[in-house]
Amino acid sequence: MPGDEQRAAERLAELRREISYHDHRYYVLDDPVISDAEYDLLFRELLELEQRYPHLVTPDSPSLRVGGEPLSAFAEVAHPFPMYGLDNVFDEEEFRAFDRKVKRYLQRNEEIAYFVEPKLDGLAVELIYERGLFTLGSTRGNGMVGEDITPQLRTVQAIPLRLRDVGRSLPEQLIVRGEVYLPRKGFAELNRQRLEEGEPLFANPRNAAAGSLRQLDPQITARRPLSFFVYGVGDASVVPVRRQSELMDYFADLGFRVNPFTRRCETLEEAAGWYHHLLEMRHQLEYEIDGIVVKVDSFDLQHRLGMTTRAPRWAVAWKFPATQVTTRMTGVEFQVGRTGAVTPVAILEPVNVNGVTVRRATLHNQDEIERKDLRIGDQVLVQRAGDVIPEVVKPIVDVRTGGEQEIHFPQKCPECGHRLVRPENEAVTRCVNPHCPAQRLRSLIYFAGRGGLDIEGLGWKNMEQLVAAGLVADIPDIFKLRVEDLEELEGWGRKSADNAVRAIRSSARTSLAKFIQALGIRYIGEVNAGLLARHFGSLEKIMAATLPELLEVEGIGAQAAASLVEYFSDPAVCSMIARLLDCGLEIVPERTEGQQLAGRVFLFTGTLSAMSRNEAKQRVKALGGQVVSAISRRVTDLVAGDKPGSKLTEAEKLGIRILGEEEFNRIIGQQGG
Repeated sequence: MPGDEQRAAERLAELRREISYHDHRYYVLDDPVISDAEYDLLFRELLELEQRYPHLVTPDSPSLRVGGEPLSAFAEVAHPFPMYGLDNVFDEEEFRAFDRKVKRYLQRNEEIAYFVEPKLDGLAVELIYERGLFTLGSTRGNGMVGEDITPQLRTVQAIPLRLRDVGRSLPEQLIVRGEVYLPRKGFAELNRQRLEEGEPLFANPRNAAAGSLRQLDPQITARRPLSFFVYGVGDASVVPVRRQSELMDYFADLGFRVNPFTRRCETLEEAAGWYHHLLEMRHQLEYEIDGIVVKVDSFDLQHRLGMTTRAPRWAVAWKFPATQVTTRMTGVEFQVGRTGAVTPVAILEPVNVNGVTVRRATLHNQDEIERKDLRIGDQVLVQRAGDVIPEVVKPIVDVRTGGEQEIHFPQKCPECGHRLVRPENEAVTRCVNPHCPAQRLRSLIYFAGRGGLDIEGLGWKNMEQLVAAGLVADIPDIFKLRVEDLEELEGWGRKSADNAVRAIRSSARTSLAKFIQALGIRYIGEVNAGLLARHFGSLEKIMAATLPELLEVEGIGAQAAASLVEYFSDPAVCSMIARLLDCGLEIVPERTEGQQLAGRVFLFTGTLSAMSRNEAKQRVKALGGQVVSAISRRVTDLVAGDKPGSKLTEAEKLGIRILGEEEFNRIIGQQGG
């Protein structure tokens, strides 16, 4: 390396260290030690040197904070460990029920130590560090697969590009989870700028943060005053600590911003007290929070508690009380969903509910309308609780004028005119016409939307446009769309059409679970789709499964099983799937790494002493095994605890392998490493 270049490389390394130090002081510790002008001089020198020697720019250079070249689309990222959501509780009794459930699962009566943290109203992200260097960042997505937003996350000043070397053990790979958010002041300033520029305002800080991170141009993200708090780790086994509370100290040492209002609580009462403390001071904080997150502090206990199919058993979100306002209900519309369900929707005089303008709210069903005695023209109480769809709580009867009108549920489908049916013992009224255009449209919207394949560029309005234009009538038509078909439509251009077609082609390669969920089969959501994919392993086997075979899948109930049989016995469905495969749809097999018990089917009988039966089942599932609740020839292993029942005798007759508790513990211990 020539002398000038060598000196430049050494100076750049020094500048990177110095600027990173001052970034940490300013954005993480809120304690700067130099003036803004002095900092600007250092940064300008860095940029000038990198401009002269572009090959000396490193992945941890502070210059990346200003954003790089725009992206054409977001790439998908599979999370090394699932990013589960959290179950919610809404009052103290539900929180105490969560504590009882934890203790019952662990079979212990003594107090559990919990770690409590504010629940920020932002966007959850995952950061991957290789040997201390930030290499990959992604959104949560559906929990299994997110979007690669590495360039955008590099612009967030509170996210370290290289972890600090403070003499603590640093894993080869560290998977960090946290929340990107927009402070209240930054949100107000951003909306002020948008107002001056004639752009639509963001409804709330959460939408602004999400929209900022999902900008294809990272330079736009860099201009947004985003910040970040760390809250978790993807794999707790690689960090040199044993508790969530210790993890926060470890993260602070590495240079992350840790929320100052986190707290280790030795008792349930202490955790409840911290909830009420944060509830009282929430409006004094510089950012929005909508509750607290409560986690079992011990990583060992977290591991024992494990996960359900959708959330960890060791954590819960305790939401703050719903925000309620009053407004007038001016009318009611009846919407037909993708399963034929007819849902009444209240039309409201626009009202601001916690930063969101609400014009419509769900009325749920006919029984709810009658129970609440709702009428058109009523002054009503509206709430948003836990970020769910706004709902009408009740009418304000005392201010009625007598001019209010009763709400009459339609007898015929508002979309196709077919007679509506309300099945016995169900609250939902349905259109049972399989050719109802509303159901077809909403099925298409669901398939292409976030609940389905999440095809960029094919949102609700665009899909309505494609159906109206005659370009899409059924799901396979989506995969036949061409750039020249789209660019002629109003509001489209060559670039947007090209991006949409590329996104369609990318989505044609998908997982079995995601595809099954995208079909929108009644009673088959994300959880059941995952159960089916893991149990059967292929689309052909799911389509051919009989009702008894489906009922053998633990977690699949009678309604879901019957719905699947009915759906796949329809010749039109089989034809549609065949056409999809002809269009190039590729269903990727489920991942089997770390699934040492794959292919084995376990049945439990009797009482286990070392762990609860639920915990044992979760250990089997985590290792790829299946668990059933009834004896059959499919069972490969019967685990017999103390006082086994008749299943043991039946298993012996069928020649099924019998495992005592000691042998079972040895198997899952060996298989689990």
